[in-house]
Amino acid sequence: MITLRPAKARGHANHGWLDSWHSFSFAEYSDDRHVHWGPLRVINEDRVAAGRGFGQHGHRDMEIISYVLEGALGHKDSMGNSSSIVPGDVQRMSAGTGVQHSEFNYSETGTTHFLQIWIIPDKQGVAPSYEEKKFAAEEKQGRLRLVVSPDGADGSVRIHQDARMYAGLFDGDETAELRLAEGRLGYVHVARGEATVNGQALSAGDALLYEGEPLVSVGKGIGAEVLVFDLPKLQ
Repeated sequence: MITLRPAKARGHANHGWLDSWHSFSFAEYSDDRHVHWGPLRVINEDRVAAGRGFGQHGHRDMEIISYVLEGALGHKDSMGNSSSIVPGDVQRMSAGTGVQHSEFNYSETGTTHFLQIWIIPDKQGVAPSYEEKKFAAEEKQGRLRLVVSPDGADGSVRIHQDARMYAGLFDGDETAELRLAEGRLGYVHVARGEATVNGQALSAGDALLYEGEPLVSVGKGIGAEVLVFDLPKLQ
């Protein structure tokens, strides 16, 4: 079964400095039909105004991935990490037993557009940790490049969950496929542009949820950036 989740069906909050779309229940957006998909708990599409951001706040027992689409996202945390991530970077923070961090758009003029993704870990109480890696556009062009995994395969960032995230860029006739093992879930999120996924024409913000399906097929892109998740079912 493949289920379409249209972009406009997501939760939306506009705070002026922050324009945010929620694929799953988050903050004041509550939807019993969309709380999580396997361990995939959050995909927030955030646009942060120049000179604004999220002050220091805490997390625990969550794998937090930041994926920048435009601009730069400044990060500081209680583990001593300080960084600015830009398009092509994938940042992972394992909150574990607890961590404080802040995220900020230090630009004086431009908006930071990014996705924050939360994945429920397969174990609680691990030591907090941080990792970030850059994946060049050439690595993602016309293919699904593994960027997040449980074992760091192919240079991906490592998380505490049997889940994998792939990123791809698609234009024209470029196509790529990902096979899902029996019993696995899939989730496709079009971050920007347009693409045809398993025969369905999708635009930025649209998503497809897969259950009992063996294959994710992506192609016919127009400036498309696509994230594909290979996920376990939660017991």
